Amino acid sequence: MDNKLIMISDNDSVAVALCEIKALEVVTVNNREVTVLNDIPFGHKVALHDIKEDENIIKYGHAIGHARCDIKKGEHIHVHNLKTNLDGVLNYEYKEAEHIFEPFKGKSEYTFEGYVREDGKVGIRNEVWIIPTVGCVNTTAKLLEEQARKLYGDKVDDICAFTHNMGCSQLTQDHERTQHILKGIINNPNAGAVLVLSLGCENNNLDVFKPILGDYNTDRIKFLVTQEVEDEYEASMDIMKELVEYAATFKRETVSADKLVMGFKCGGSDAFSGITANALCGRVNDRVVGSGGSTILTEVPEMFGAETLLMERAVDQETFDEIVDLINNFKNYFTKYNQTIYENPSPGNKKGGISSLEEKSLGCTQKGGHAPVVGVLNYGERVEKCGLNLLIGPGNDQVSCTNLVASGAQMILFTTGRGNPFGSPVPTVKISSNSNLYNKKPHWIDFNAGQILEGKSFETVTDEFFRYLLDVASGKKTKNEEKGYKEISVFRDGVIL
Repeated sequence: MDNKLIMISDNDSVAVALCEIKALEVVTVNNREVTVLNDIPFGHKVALHDIKEDENIIKYGHAIGHARCDIKKGEHIHVHNLKTNLDGVLNYEYKEAEHIFEPFKGKSEYTFEGYVREDGKVGIRNEVWIIPTVGCVNTTAKLLEEQARKLYGDKVDDICAFTHNMGCSQLTQDHERTQHILKGIINNPNAGAVLVLSLGCENNNLDVFKPILGDYNTDRIKFLVTQEVEDEYEASMDIMKELVEYAATFKRETVSADKLVMGFKCGGSDAFSGITANALCGRVNDRVVGSGGSTILTEVPEMFGAETLLMERAVDQETFDEIVDLINNFKNYFTKYNQTIYENPSPGNKKGGISSLEEKSLGCTQKGGHAPVVGVLNYGERVEKCGLNLLIGPGNDQVSCTNLVASGAQMILFTTGRGNPFGSPVPTVKISSNSNLYNKKPHWIDFNAGQILEGKSFETVTDEFFRYLLDVASGKKTKNEEKGYKEISVFRDGVIL
């Protein structure tokens, strides 16, 4: 292999290993020779010059921490000799952006075949969903899913029950958060119709949940309280027949890409996630926003250390203040439980070569591209603005994907360097950061961003990927759909009685 190291920015003090490198090998990167002093695992960092103790270590053109001790040129850099620069809640100052992403003007040149809903939103799937108000009816919901698929599965794109363990014995804000997340899922445009399934005695019973749900189309959303009927299966199947018949009235039609709402997520990252897969998503993000569409970036802890790059793109002072609150409130969530704010929590990330939260965050926020940040969304709050929206929530894969669905994402772009089969209720496009993963797990991975490391240009790969995404929006199934990986996990923060 000719190129064994990659240097991301001209200002970087480290390069990343494209393969395993043995100690005392002489390698070249950007016309400079480096004698490697230690064995360097795939995806890990090598010092490009001597670095003094406490000196900043630079990757992506930004500091990812500082040296714990003197580091020699060619030495392996990782958690043993790199320490985060981050600490505590910070104060931020608003500065009006000098250069902002050009707003969308005119009609998008891109289109897809979608389902136009009565409220003007567009779904990329036409499914019937069963949403329990409480975990006590989870198995009932799954049995109904099985029966309904046998009877009506050929009339809509899919029939799915999304089970969870919330909805009862929760208090105050934790209870309300569950309600708003479930409301958001119910309102996702990929659901042509929804059965809301209740036990009857839960905290989240229909008397308290319906007011949270607000106005709704009685043809699209129907309810059943299992304690109030003699045979809940028979009663539910009568309702499912009506819901399927209503959903089946929708047909695909050509719509502009300005109706796209894409969520972005990374899970099981490696050192190449920020270089290939996340950077590719950033280009797609810009293309969607440039077409008049909306995008959503979440995983607030993985913005820590790169949050100022997002704040600089706030469209106005109000949005800037919302981003500051988003960041600082989530830091307070950490400290409330006596947790360190700036500790990289994932052993998989560290094994993949990521040494600090700054490094993780700088790579993670690549998914946001250069689009303006137009707003901050709370749990279950629906996207309404064209542009990049930031969504509250942790980095946990299942929880963050559920949050994206609840905010209206029609599909989720999920980057990974280590692999993950998980799928959300909406098409969950898995993008590998390296070709090894793509070749090893073809039944998990939908698209290989590792091509970029092998000489294929970003422009070519971006065009290919965006065309693929338009195909997904028009009905092409993702691997999670083919395998039936469709799950939710509701975020909780409170006492369970």
